[in-house]
Parts: sequence; structure tokens; C-alpha cells
Amino acid sequence: MSNDIRFDGRVAIVTGAGGGLGKAYALFFSQRGASIVVNDLGSIKQQDGSSVKAADVVVAEIQKAGGQAVANYNSVEDGQKIVDTALKAFGRVDILINNAGILRDKSFARMTDADWDLIQAVHLKGSYAVTKAAWPHLRKQKYGRIIMTASAAGLYGNFGQANYSAAKLALASFGFSLAREGAKDNIHTNTIAPMAASKMTETILPPDILASLKPEFVTPVVGYLCHESTEDNGGVFEVGGGFVSKLRWERSAGSVFKADDTFTPDAVAAKFDQIIDFEKDAEYPASIMDTNFLELLERAKAADANPKGEPLRFDGQVAIVTGAGGGLGKAYALLLASLGASVVVNDLGGSHSGQGADARAADMVVSEIQKAGGKAVANYDSVEEGDKVVETALKAFGRVDILVNNAGILRDKSFARMADADWDLVQKVHLRGTYKVVQAAWPHFVKQKYGRIINTASAVGLYGNFGQANYSAAKLGVVGFTKTLALEGQRKNILCNVIAPNAGTRMTATVMPPEMVEAFKPEYVAPLIAYLGHSSNEETGSIFEVGSGWVAKVRWQRTGGVGFPANRELTPEQVAKEWARITDFDDGRATNPATTQDSFAGFMDNFGNVARDSKL
Repeated sequence: MSNDIRFDGRVAIVTGAGGGLGKAYALFFSQRGASIVVNDLGSIKQQDGSSVKAADVVVAEIQKAGGQAVANYNSVEDGQKIVDTALKAFGRVDILINNAGILRDKSFARMTDADWDLIQAVHLKGSYAVTKAAWPHLRKQKYGRIIMTASAAGLYGNFGQANYSAAKLALASFGFSLAREGAKDNIHTNTIAPMAASKMTETILPPDILASLKPEFVTPVVGYLCHESTEDNGGVFEVGGGFVSKLRWERSAGSVFKADDTFTPDAVAAKFDQIIDFEKDAEYPASIMDTNFLELLERAKAADANPKGEPLRFDGQVAIVTGAGGGLGKAYALLLASLGASVVVNDLGGSHSGQGADARAADMVVSEIQKAGGKAVANYDSVEEGDKVVETALKAFGRVDILVNNAGILRDKSFARMADADWDLVQKVHLRGTYKVVQAAWPHFVKQKYGRIINTASAVGLYGNFGQANYSAAKLGVVGFTKTLALEGQRKNILCNVIAPNAGTRMTATVMPPEMVEAFKPEYVAPLIAYLGHSSNEETGSIFEVGSGWVAKVRWQRTGGVGFPANRELTPEQVAKEWARITDFDDGRATNPATTQDSFAGFMDNFGNVARDSKL
């Protein structure tokens, strides 16, 4: 076998490398010349009852085969110590495979804060911490290859994995942003969603399927992506069982509404089929710059009058809107109140960067609603105290029907300059804050068999952006969270959708010129939120981009990919040979998986792909 793809002189860190996929990566890279840091904090029981460090066992196996490896036993949250191990042993680091992970699966109704926090700490904060520690060294040498590990549960949502799907999809957008920041320094970041037998999956997959999902079917793809000759950057790949495919976002052309006061929720209802239609003029945006909002606004101003239907009312219903002291949240609160809803106006009153607090922001919106004859109360708690936000609704109005998670802050900095506090605060407000308010409202939705949740992502979350690694990760994490909530809530008539809005707010006022902020009025986003929050809406688990009078739906598109023989060893050289076909979206074979079942079908179809001269 020709080993053209070599890693001689390279140093690879593999987290969670004591077993499963991580061990397979470590062995693969060492066999092809790399020096390995085998990170794992776990232990293995020996036949004699004694315990040994899992990392030590893998290191011994590598060294026995003539390779170079050292063990590291730190948690990935101590990323600096892991990178220090590489520097001390080998003097450099070239490849980082963020693979460490755990599961804490529970239905959302039973999930505790500890279940949520531990998953975020290991998967998301851990990957951040190790990457952050390696980043200056990769930049200095102008070379690096990074792999983030997502999962089908992250891409599509999965029952009982709200915590895991949030963390896993967050990692994809973390990767998108790092890909943009690292490109000029030849640091490439890609994300894989592997389907492989491991310590985690062996508890949830049957034995016959596990046998076809050997980690050795994933390692060659990762090997190819981590080679110096590979130019792919910022991609997402599903891989396992001999099947390899690439994903990208597909966006409907959507609908442009006339940007005036006839742009109402009933106008959205009238054109909703057009909004979600992918058959005509679908787009494939890869960057936040791929959407010309100023042009859309001009089209919206010139558009014909909006269709008028029966007004969508919210009489007798109670809506919570977080971050409602200004911008988008205020527009949502005012619109919902004008249509009959009683509104909890939540706002901490802090700055766009999350500093300070001022009750007046919420009070002024409440006053405006009451002056117009509506019902509203203020709440000044941080969304991290979601129970207090929901308690305000119950105390004032006795129930809650609609939850709009809108609160947010920015802490934009290049990844090289980002402090842990910048990362942590953005995750706390956007991702954990969203989780906490939903967690508090969920039992009430379940009890009344009704609820409407609208969560907030952003185009930055969907596509990544320079200087916003923290924000993009949190925002796409919200999408993963929403996808799972939609699955768990549907049979109880709890519908959950997520929007990526473009509007002038306290946050965006700091990064957009004034004329653009004025053009992107929050009032051009609010009608979609009201429609999604209405009892007549049946859409759930969906992503919408919205702004400037335009609304479109976003979904995954996956290449037809390539299925390699399931009974033959797969090599990175074979992967390289088929790469053009693996990544081809235009050959007529692309699909739109929407669930983990859809995703798994691609792998299942390949299980019967058997070569006669098996070399396994």
C-alpha cells in the first residue's frame, strides 16, 4: 500500500484518545510518521482487576510499533496543560483533533443544570480551551490543521440530547469562524460528524450496526483533512461505515414583503408556502456577505402591497420576550401586545457588551404598551435566571404561552486576542440563557399541551465570521438546541423554531454605519416572530433568515458522497482520489437530510457495499 499521505515531523494532539475514535486517530497518525500527544483522563480495568490509565495503554501500543507518543491525563478544560505536554515533549504542535466527549442523555423535561453544564464544559469549552492554547503556536509557524467533532444529533437534533446537540452544533460554527481567521496563516479548521462505534455509542447502537461502524472508517477522512496538501477549510463532513459526504447550507429564495405597516403576521401567513419553497432559485450562501440586505430592502420598498388575511390575534395568551428593552425585542413586545397578548418585557438594561444594568429600558417599553391599551409587566433579571423570568409571567398573568429568546450581547475579538471571559460571557447569555428560560417554561407548556418557542441565532452563527468565534459558536448552538426541542415538543404541541435576524439593535449599532442600522428596522423582523408564535403555525424545527422585509428558510444540503467497500480497509489515498466526488453538490445526487434517521440512511445504504477481495 502506498503511503503518500505522511505526517513525518508533525506533532498531533488527540483529545479523548484512550479508546474508540480517539485511539484510532492516534494510531493512524503515528503509523504515518506523526508524534502524538495521547490525551485521556480515563482509566481501564485490567483482567487482574488493577487499573491503568487509558492514555498509557495507547502510548505503549504506539511505542511498541516504533512510533513516538506521550500521554496527557488532563481534562480538556485545562487545554493549556495539554498543549504544554506537546511543546515539552516534541517542541511544537501542528495538528489538533478535538475528539473528547461524554454523554448525559435525558429528555428535556428531566434534564438538570448539571447535565447541561457538563456537556457544554467538555465538548464546547474543552474544544475552545485546547484550540486557544494551540492557536498562538499555529499562527507563529504559519501552519495548523484543526478538527472539530460535531454529530448527527447536532446537525439535526435528537430526542433526549438537547444538551449534546447544542454543544455539537456550536462546534461547527466555532470551526467556521476559526477557518476564516486562520486562512491567512495556513491554519485550516474542518468539522466532522462521525458515525462510529465508541465508548459513547456502544450503549445506544445494536451490535450488528456497531460492527459496520469501525473508527477506522473515519480516520482516513480526518487524515486527509489534516494533511498539508489539503486545501479544504471550513467544511462539515458526515463520515462513517465507509460513507463520506459533505454538507452546506441551502436557502430558499424566500419572499420579499412591502416594507411598510401592512407587513403583518397575517401577510407572512399568506406567503408562508413561498417562504419555505426550495424548488425555485434556491441559494447556497457561505458567508454573511453573500446576502445583499440593502438590495432586498430596495425590493421591499418597491414591492406590491402585502396580502391581507384575517388578523392573527393573541388574546388571552401570555408572551415572554427577553432582551425586550430595545431593538428587536422591543419590536416583538410591541407587536405581540398590539395583537392582544399580555407581555413580560424582560431586560437587564445592560450595555451591548453585557455590562451594567438599568431597569428603565424595560419600564419604558411596558409604559408604551400600557399607554396603547395593552397589558405588560417588566422583568429585570438576567436570562441566566430563567426561573425568575418565567415566575414573573406566572405571577402577573397566571400562564405562559409564547417564549421569544432574544437577549444577547457581543464580545467581538479576534481569536488570538479573545480572553476566557469573552468566551464564557457570550456562551452564558446566548446559549445557557436560552436554555434556562426554556427550562423554566417547559413544564408549563407540557402541562397545558401548548407552547410556541422562537429562539435567536444569527447569520454569523450559520456562516461564521472573523472576530466572532464566541458569538458564532453560541448562536449555532442555539440552532442545535432548537432542533432537539422541536422533536421533543411536537407531540405536546410545543413548536420551536429559530431565526437569524438582520436588524439594527443596540448590539449591531456598534458595528454598522447609522444609515444601515436605520434601514434594518426591527419592525421588518417582528411579523415573522408573531406568525411563528401563533397557534395557527404548524412549522417546527426550522431555521429562518429574516430582515429588510425578506424572509427565507435555511436547511442542510448533503452531497451524494462516496461509499467505499464496508469490508475493506479505507486509506486517505483512496479518500483523496474520490474527494472531488465526495464534495460535489452539483451531480444530481445531493439530498436534504432533516433528521438523524435521514442522515443514517446514507450510512445504512453502504453497509451492503462489499468488495469480493476483502483485505480487512
